Amino acid sequence: MPTIKHKQFIKAPVEVCFDLARNVDIHLETTAKTNEKVVDGVTGGLLEESDTVTWEATHFGIKQRLTAKVTDMKKPNEFVDIILKGAFSSFTHTHQFVKETGGTLMIDTFEYKSPFGILGVVADKLFLEKYMKRFIDTRAKELKRIAENNEWLIQP
Repeated sequence: MPTIKHKQFIKAPVEVCFDLARNVDIHLETTAKTNEKVVDGVTGGLLEESDTVTWEATHFGIKQRLTAKVTDMKKPNEFVDIILKGAFSSFTHTHQFVKETGGTLMIDTFEYKSPFGILGVVADKLFLEKYMKRFIDTRAKELKRIAENNEWLIQP
């Protein structure tokens, strides 16, 4: 089971980073390159523990749906979401926020299992793990940009 760990320092308070990371509207903004949209569940605002959301996005040229559930939340330092339905056999995404001098260290830990047994393992090694690393890195950089430029203050 591959595990991707990504760290991003953000010059913003922990509470701001935590709320941006669980904000459905901000999620859509930070994943614009995959044409992501919400098709079911919580459609806007802040996700809370036990909330579900179904995203639709285009990955590898294929429109896909993924339903995730927030299973644990320790405000403002951590929340965890898991897959209920979608292209992965399983995944657990832990979002952590650590107060540091001058800002917040945001840590994403994404553990997943691809479908299709050995073919999924091969896909991980050939392209999927690299793709997921880039996806998580891009989203983290977008969250950093939004937080540090105070763009969250002008959200509707």
